[in-house]
Amino acid sequence: MARRMGTDIAIDPYDPKQLNPNSYNLRLHDELLVYANPVLDMKIDNTVSKLTIPSDGLQLEPGRLYLGRTMEHTRTDNLVPMLEGRSSIGRLGMFVHVTAGFGDVGFNGYWTLEIFVVQPLIIYPKIEICQIYYHHIEGDYTTYKKGKYQNNEGIQPSKMFQDFKQNE
Repeated sequence: MARRMGTDIAIDPYDPKQLNPNSYNLRLHDELLVYANPVLDMKIDNTVSKLTIPSDGLQLEPGRLYLGRTMEHTRTDNLVPMLEGRSSIGRLGMFVHVTAGFGDVGFNGYWTLEIFVVQPLIIYPKIEICQIYYHHIEGDYTTYKKGKYQNNEGIQPSKMFQDFKQNE
């Protein structure tokens, strides 16, 4: 992975201390989003509110979805980026992605994390929360250049409502 930095893989900011043999640890930004309504509707742009994780920690509660993001901005060419939670985080009952651990070839942006906990847990900003790793591609592929989440600048709530508008 280190030999592909600056070519097929870009991570900003990059710190060699976060590099593992098979992956790179990404850190949690200090902002979270939570949905305002207890019932979500796929066809609408659901309202969110912002939380800030203070340096002395924020307690997450079970039964609530928190959307976070990585501090690091990543760009990937010619590889499939994959995101997984760290085992130390999982052993505390914290899940960092509900279903979206698979990135597109050419993804450029911050990773939105779909966070939930199985019991109350105090979290802190800048913790190494997840790891990114890469799969090789065989054969022809189409690079992800534009889409709902490409070139994002922060946490991305669901934009599934746009799919309904396109299909109407």
